[in-house]
Amino acid sequence: MKLLFSRSLMALAVVSAAFGSSLSQAEEKVLNLYSARHYQTDEALYEGFTKQTGITIKRKQTGITIKRIEGKEDELLERIRNEGAYSPADVLLTVDAARLSAAHELGLFAEVKSPTLEARIPANLRTVDWFSFSTRARVMVYAKGVVKPEEVQSYDDLANPRLKGKVCSRSGSHPYNLSLMASIIAHQGEAKAEQWAKGVVANFARAPKGGDTDQIRAVAAGECAVAVANTYYLARLMRSDKPEDRQTIDKIGVVWPDQKSYGAHINVSGGGVLKHAPHKEAALKFLEYLASDQAQRYFADGNNEWPVVAGIKIDNPALTALGKFKADPLPVGSLAMYRAKAQIIFDQVGYR
Repeated sequence: MKLLFSRSLMALAVVSAAFGSSLSQAEEKVLNLYSARHYQTDEALYEGFTKQTGITIKRKQTGITIKRIEGKEDELLERIRNEGAYSPADVLLTVDAARLSAAHELGLFAEVKSPTLEARIPANLRTVDWFSFSTRARVMVYAKGVVKPEEVQSYDDLANPRLKGKVCSRSGSHPYNLSLMASIIAHQGEAKAEQWAKGVVANFARAPKGGDTDQIRAVAAGECAVAVANTYYLARLMRSDKPEDRQTIDKIGVVWPDQKSYGAHINVSGGGVLKHAPHKEAALKFLEYLASDQAQRYFADGNNEWPVVAGIKIDNPALTALGKFKADPLPVGSLAMYRAKAQIIFDQVGYR
Protein backbone atom coordinates (compact mmCIF):
# COMPACT_ATOMS: atom_id res chain seq x y z
CA MET A 1 0.00 0.00 0.00
CA LYS A 2 2.80 2.38 0.96
CA LEU A 3 4.65 1.40 -2.21
CA LEU A 4 1.58 2.14 -4.32
CA PHE A 5 1.08 5.51 -2.59
CA SER A 6 4.75 6.40 -3.11
CA ARG A 7 4.52 5.56 -6.80
CA SER A 8 1.38 7.68 -7.13
CA LEU A 9 3.14 10.66 -5.58
CA MET A 10 6.06 10.23 -7.93
CA ALA A 11 3.75 10.04 -10.94
CA LEU A 12 1.90 13.17 -9.79
CA ALA A 13 5.20 14.98 -9.37
CA VAL A 14 6.29 14.04 -12.88
CA VAL A 15 2.96 15.18 -14.36
CA SER A 16 3.06 18.42 -12.36
CA ALA A 17 6.62 19.14 -13.47
CA ALA A 18 5.73 18.48 -17.07
CA PHE A 19 2.58 20.60 -16.81
CA GLY A 20 4.51 23.43 -15.18
CA SER A 21 7.15 23.24 -17.89
CA SER A 22 4.55 23.34 -20.62
CA LEU A 23 2.91 26.35 -18.97
CA SER A 24 6.25 28.14 -18.87
CA GLN A 25 6.87 27.33 -22.51
CA ALA A 26 3.34 28.42 -23.42
CA GLU A 27 3.89 31.77 -21.74
CA GLU A 28 6.99 32.36 -23.84
CA LYS A 29 5.06 31.49 -27.03
CA VAL A 30 2.81 34.55 -26.70
CA LEU A 31 3.44 38.26 -27.07
CA ASN A 32 0.64 40.72 -26.32
CA LEU A 33 1.16 43.77 -28.49
CA TYR A 34 -0.70 47.07 -28.18
CA SER A 35 -0.16 48.92 -31.44
CA ALA A 36 -1.09 52.33 -32.82
CA ARG A 37 0.49 51.44 -36.17
CA HIS A 38 -2.42 50.81 -38.53
CA TYR A 39 -0.54 49.54 -41.55
CA GLN A 40 -1.50 46.33 -43.36
CA THR A 41 2.12 45.87 -44.38
CA ASP A 42 3.01 45.24 -40.73
CA GLU A 43 1.39 41.79 -41.01
CA ALA A 44 4.53 40.56 -42.76
CA LEU A 45 6.58 42.11 -39.96
CA TYR A 46 4.72 40.13 -37.30
CA GLU A 47 4.76 36.91 -39.31
CA GLY A 48 8.52 37.27 -39.66
CA PHE A 49 8.91 37.39 -35.87
CA THR A 50 6.84 34.23 -35.37
CA LYS A 51 8.91 32.40 -37.99
CA GLN A 52 12.20 33.59 -36.52
CA THR A 53 11.31 32.41 -33.00
CA GLY A 54 10.14 28.90 -33.92
CA ILE A 55 10.10 26.12 -36.47
CA THR A 56 7.58 24.87 -39.01
CA ILE A 57 5.73 21.63 -38.21
CA LYS A 58 3.22 20.38 -40.76
CA ARG A 59 3.13 23.84 -42.32
CA LYS A 60 2.26 25.46 -38.99
CA GLN A 61 4.48 27.95 -37.21
CA THR A 62 5.47 27.12 -33.64
CA GLY A 63 7.16 30.43 -32.78
CA ILE A 64 5.96 33.22 -30.53
CA THR A 65 2.42 34.22 -31.53
CA ILE A 66 1.61 37.91 -31.50
CA LYS A 67 -1.79 38.76 -30.08
CA ARG A 68 -2.52 42.31 -31.12
CA ILE A 69 -4.80 45.06 -29.93
CA GLU A 70 -4.87 48.14 -32.16
CA GLY A 71 -6.20 51.55 -31.25
CA LYS A 72 -5.55 55.26 -31.32
CA GLU A 73 -2.44 56.42 -29.53
CA ASP A 74 -4.04 58.27 -26.62
CA GLU A 75 -6.64 55.55 -26.13
CA LEU A 76 -3.96 52.87 -25.81
CA LEU A 77 -1.97 54.94 -23.31
CA GLU A 78 -5.08 55.44 -21.20
CA ARG A 79 -5.96 51.76 -21.41
CA ILE A 80 -2.52 50.63 -20.26
CA ARG A 81 -2.55 53.16 -17.43
CA ASN A 82 -5.98 52.02 -16.26
CA GLU A 83 -5.06 48.33 -16.47
CA GLY A 84 -2.10 48.97 -14.19
CA ALA A 85 -0.34 45.92 -12.78
CA TYR A 86 -3.00 43.67 -14.33
CA SER A 87 -2.31 44.79 -17.88
CA PRO A 88 -1.72 41.89 -20.29
CA ALA A 89 0.25 44.16 -22.63
CA ASP A 90 3.90 43.30 -23.22
CA VAL A 91 4.91 45.90 -25.83
CA LEU A 92 3.55 49.24 -26.98
CA LEU A 93 4.26 50.36 -30.55
CA THR A 94 3.26 53.81 -31.71
CA VAL A 95 4.32 56.71 -33.91
CA ASP A 96 5.72 60.10 -32.92
CA ALA A 97 8.40 60.76 -30.33
CA ALA A 98 6.07 62.90 -28.23
CA ARG A 99 3.61 60.03 -27.81
CA LEU A 100 6.37 57.62 -26.86
CA SER A 101 7.66 60.12 -24.33
CA ALA A 102 4.14 60.49 -22.96
CA ALA A 103 4.15 56.76 -22.20
CA HIS A 104 7.48 57.23 -20.44
CA GLU A 105 6.17 60.14 -18.39
CA LEU A 106 3.18 58.02 -17.32
CA GLY A 107 5.62 55.39 -16.07
CA LEU A 108 4.33 52.75 -18.49
CA PHE A 109 7.66 51.52 -19.86
CA ALA A 110 10.25 49.29 -18.19
CA GLU A 111 13.92 50.21 -18.49
CA VAL A 112 15.59 47.96 -21.05
CA LYS A 113 19.24 47.02 -21.28
CA SER A 114 20.10 45.30 -24.52
CA PRO A 115 23.55 45.25 -26.13
CA THR A 116 21.82 44.43 -29.43
CA LEU A 117 19.57 47.50 -29.37
CA GLU A 118 22.37 49.76 -28.15
CA ALA A 119 24.67 48.56 -30.92
CA ARG A 120 22.16 48.82 -33.75
CA ILE A 121 20.04 51.87 -32.92
CA PRO A 122 21.81 55.27 -32.93
CA ALA A 123 22.00 56.97 -29.54
CA ASN A 124 19.90 59.97 -30.65
CA LEU A 125 17.06 57.62 -31.64
CA ARG A 126 16.67 55.78 -28.34
CA THR A 127 16.15 56.42 -24.65
CA VAL A 128 16.53 54.23 -21.57
CA ASP A 129 13.10 52.68 -22.01
CA TRP A 130 11.90 53.19 -25.58
CA PHE A 131 13.47 52.80 -29.00
CA SER A 132 12.94 54.11 -32.52
CA PHE A 133 12.72 51.48 -35.24
CA SER A 134 11.97 53.64 -38.28
CA THR A 135 12.00 57.28 -39.24
CA ARG A 136 10.05 59.58 -41.52
CA ALA A 137 11.18 63.07 -42.54
CA ARG A 138 9.12 66.25 -42.85
CA VAL A 139 9.79 67.74 -46.28
CA MET A 140 8.74 70.83 -48.21
CA VAL A 141 6.27 70.22 -51.04
CA TYR A 142 5.82 73.02 -53.59
CA ALA A 143 3.81 73.67 -56.74
CA LYS A 144 5.97 73.56 -59.85
CA GLY A 145 5.84 76.79 -61.84
CA VAL A 146 4.42 78.74 -58.90
CA VAL A 147 7.21 78.53 -56.34
CA LYS A 148 10.90 78.08 -57.07
CA PRO A 149 12.72 75.41 -55.05
CA GLU A 150 15.30 77.94 -53.88
CA GLU A 151 12.47 79.81 -52.15
CA VAL A 152 11.71 76.91 -49.80
CA GLN A 153 15.08 75.63 -48.69
CA SER A 154 14.34 75.93 -44.97
CA TYR A 155 11.39 75.58 -42.60
CA ASP A 156 12.12 79.25 -41.85
CA ASP A 157 10.99 80.09 -45.39
CA LEU A 158 7.41 79.12 -44.52
CA ALA A 159 7.23 82.37 -42.53
CA ASN A 160 8.70 84.55 -45.28
CA PRO A 161 6.21 87.26 -46.41
CA ARG A 162 6.82 86.35 -50.07
CA LEU A 163 4.76 83.20 -49.41
CA LYS A 164 1.76 85.15 -48.11
CA GLY A 165 -1.45 83.33 -49.03
CA LYS A 166 0.46 80.32 -50.34
CA VAL A 167 0.95 77.98 -47.36
CA CYS A 168 -1.40 75.19 -46.33
CA SER A 169 -1.07 72.94 -43.30
CA ARG A 170 -2.76 70.37 -41.16
CA SER A 171 -3.76 71.32 -37.60
CA GLY A 172 -1.17 72.87 -35.34
CA SER A 173 -2.31 70.51 -32.59
CA HIS A 174 -1.32 67.42 -34.55
CA PRO A 175 1.75 65.64 -33.12
CA TYR A 176 3.64 65.86 -36.44
CA ASN A 177 3.51 69.66 -36.38
CA LEU A 178 4.08 69.83 -32.64
CA SER A 179 7.24 67.77 -33.02
CA LEU A 180 8.46 70.03 -35.82
CA MET A 181 7.78 73.08 -33.68
CA ALA A 182 9.54 71.42 -30.73
CA SER A 183 12.64 70.96 -32.89
CA ILE A 184 12.54 74.65 -33.89
CA ILE A 185 12.34 75.65 -30.22
CA ALA A 186 15.25 73.34 -29.42
CA HIS A 187 17.41 74.85 -32.17
CA GLN A 188 16.37 78.52 -32.11
CA GLY A 189 14.74 79.23 -28.75
CA GLU A 190 11.17 80.13 -27.82
CA ALA A 191 11.21 83.75 -29.02
CA LYS A 192 12.30 82.94 -32.57
CA ALA A 193 10.00 79.93 -32.67
CA GLU A 194 7.02 82.12 -31.79
CA GLN A 195 8.02 84.66 -34.43
CA TRP A 196 8.22 81.84 -36.98
CA ALA A 197 4.78 80.50 -36.02
CA LYS A 198 3.24 83.97 -36.43
CA GLY A 199 4.78 84.26 -39.87
CA VAL A 200 3.45 80.87 -40.96
CA VAL A 201 -0.08 81.74 -39.80
CA ALA A 202 0.12 85.03 -41.70
CA ASN A 203 0.97 83.05 -44.85
CA PHE A 204 -1.90 80.55 -44.67
CA ALA A 205 -3.88 80.10 -47.89
CA ARG A 206 -6.71 78.59 -45.80
CA ALA A 207 -7.39 77.44 -42.26
CA PRO A 208 -5.48 74.25 -41.30
CA LYS A 209 -7.37 71.06 -42.08
CA GLY A 210 -6.92 67.50 -43.29
CA GLY A 211 -3.92 65.21 -43.15
CA ASP A 212 -0.56 65.23 -44.89
CA THR A 213 -1.90 63.64 -48.08
CA ASP A 214 -4.54 66.38 -48.23
CA GLN A 215 -1.81 69.02 -48.08
CA ILE A 216 0.06 67.39 -50.97
CA ARG A 217 -3.11 67.23 -53.06
CA ALA A 218 -3.96 70.86 -52.20
CA VAL A 219 -0.58 72.00 -53.54
CA ALA A 220 -1.08 70.01 -56.75
CA ALA A 221 -4.61 71.40 -57.16
CA GLY A 222 -3.47 75.01 -56.80
CA GLU A 223 -5.30 75.59 -53.52
CA CYS A 224 -1.95 76.61 -52.07
CA ALA A 225 1.62 76.56 -53.30
CA VAL A 226 3.64 75.19 -50.36
CA ALA A 227 3.13 72.63 -47.59
CA VAL A 228 5.09 70.29 -45.36
CA ALA A 229 4.42 66.56 -45.34
CA ASN A 230 5.88 63.37 -43.95
CA THR A 231 7.81 61.41 -46.55
CA TYR A 232 5.92 58.16 -46.19
CA TYR A 233 2.69 59.86 -47.35
CA LEU A 234 4.57 61.22 -50.32
CA ALA A 235 6.12 57.84 -51.10
CA ARG A 236 2.67 56.21 -51.08
CA LEU A 237 1.53 58.55 -53.84
CA MET A 238 4.76 58.01 -55.74
CA ARG A 239 4.22 54.23 -55.70
CA SER A 240 0.53 54.41 -56.58
CA ASP A 241 -0.82 53.20 -59.92
CA LYS A 242 -3.86 55.48 -59.76
CA PRO A 243 -3.85 58.14 -62.51
CA GLU A 244 -4.93 60.89 -60.10
CA ASP A 245 -2.01 60.11 -57.79
CA ARG A 246 0.43 60.15 -60.68
CA GLN A 247 -0.95 63.54 -61.76
CA THR A 248 -0.50 64.86 -58.23
CA ILE A 249 3.14 63.82 -58.16
CA ASP A 250 3.80 65.32 -61.59
CA LYS A 251 2.60 68.75 -60.41
CA ILE A 252 4.71 69.04 -57.26
CA GLY A 253 8.36 69.34 -56.33
CA VAL A 254 10.07 68.22 -53.12
CA VAL A 255 12.82 69.92 -51.16
CA TRP A 256 14.83 68.53 -48.25
CA PRO A 257 14.84 71.46 -45.79
CA ASP A 258 17.82 72.92 -43.94
CA GLN A 259 20.46 70.84 -45.65
CA LYS A 260 23.02 73.59 -45.05
CA SER A 261 22.25 73.80 -41.34
CA TYR A 262 20.93 71.20 -38.90
CA GLY A 263 19.11 69.01 -41.43
CA ALA A 264 15.58 67.87 -42.16
CA HIS A 265 13.33 67.24 -39.18
CA ILE A 266 12.62 63.55 -38.63
CA ASN A 267 10.10 61.81 -36.48
CA VAL A 268 9.95 58.18 -35.51
CA SER A 269 7.94 55.05 -35.03
CA GLY A 270 9.01 53.07 -32.01
CA GLY A 271 8.12 51.20 -28.88
CA GLY A 272 9.15 49.72 -25.58
CA VAL A 273 8.60 46.90 -23.11
CA LEU A 274 5.80 47.71 -20.67
CA LYS A 275 6.46 47.77 -16.95
CA HIS A 276 3.98 45.01 -16.07
CA ALA A 277 4.62 42.87 -19.17
CA PRO A 278 3.82 39.22 -18.34
CA HIS A 279 6.15 38.00 -21.10
CA LYS A 280 9.21 40.21 -20.70
CA GLU A 281 11.62 37.78 -22.37
CA ALA A 282 9.42 37.55 -25.46
CA ALA A 283 8.97 41.34 -25.41
CA LEU A 284 12.72 41.94 -25.48
CA LYS A 285 13.13 39.42 -28.29
CA PHE A 286 10.50 41.32 -30.25
CA LEU A 287 12.23 44.68 -29.84
CA GLU A 288 15.55 43.15 -30.87
CA TYR A 289 13.83 41.57 -33.87
CA LEU A 290 12.49 45.00 -34.93
CA ALA A 291 16.12 46.14 -35.12
CA SER A 292 17.14 43.16 -37.28
CA ASP A 293 18.03 43.53 -40.96
CA GLN A 294 14.88 41.64 -41.97
CA ALA A 295 12.50 43.81 -39.96
CA GLN A 296 14.25 47.02 -40.95
CA ARG A 297 13.66 46.14 -44.60
CA TYR A 298 9.96 45.58 -43.84
CA PHE A 299 9.68 49.11 -42.47
CA ALA A 300 11.28 50.53 -45.61
CA ASP A 301 9.93 48.36 -48.39
CA GLY A 302 6.50 47.79 -46.86
CA ASN A 303 5.60 51.15 -45.34
CA ASN A 304 7.96 53.65 -46.97
CA GLU A 305 9.85 54.47 -43.76
CA TRP A 306 13.59 54.78 -43.37
CA PRO A 307 15.42 52.13 -41.32
CA VAL A 308 17.20 53.37 -38.22
CA VAL A 309 19.96 50.79 -38.60
CA ALA A 310 22.78 51.95 -40.86
CA GLY A 311 23.67 50.05 -44.01
CA ILE A 312 20.35 48.32 -44.60
CA LYS A 313 19.79 47.54 -48.28
CA ILE A 314 16.23 48.42 -49.25
CA ASP A 315 14.12 47.90 -52.36
CA ASN A 316 11.79 50.88 -52.45
CA PRO A 317 11.78 52.92 -55.67
CA ALA A 318 10.08 55.91 -54.01
CA LEU A 319 12.64 56.22 -51.23
CA THR A 320 15.41 55.77 -53.78
CA ALA A 321 13.91 58.53 -55.93
CA LEU A 322 13.71 60.89 -52.96
CA GLY A 323 17.47 60.46 -52.56
CA LYS A 324 19.84 60.88 -49.68
CA PHE A 325 19.49 63.72 -47.20
CA LYS A 326 20.94 65.21 -44.07
CA ALA A 327 18.73 64.39 -41.08
CA ASP A 328 18.51 66.52 -37.95
CA PRO A 329 20.52 64.65 -35.27
CA LEU A 330 18.49 66.18 -32.42
CA PRO A 331 17.87 63.50 -29.73
CA VAL A 332 14.30 62.22 -29.85
CA GLY A 333 13.89 62.99 -26.16
CA SER A 334 14.27 66.70 -26.91
CA LEU A 335 11.14 66.68 -29.05
CA ALA A 336 9.06 65.65 -26.07
CA MET A 337 10.77 68.19 -23.83
CA TYR A 338 9.40 71.12 -25.85
CA ARG A 339 6.09 69.62 -26.98
CA ALA A 340 3.97 71.42 -24.36
CA LYS A 341 5.62 74.76 -25.13
CA ALA A 342 5.05 74.14 -28.85
CA GLN A 343 1.32 73.75 -28.24
CA ILE A 344 1.18 76.91 -26.13
CA ILE A 345 2.88 78.94 -28.85
CA PHE A 346 0.65 77.55 -31.58
CA ASP A 347 -2.44 78.39 -29.53
CA GLN A 348 -1.21 81.92 -28.85
CA VAL A 349 -0.61 82.72 -32.52
CA GLY A 350 -3.78 81.06 -33.79
CA TYR A 351 -2.12 78.06 -35.45
CA ARG A 352 -5.04 75.71 -34.87
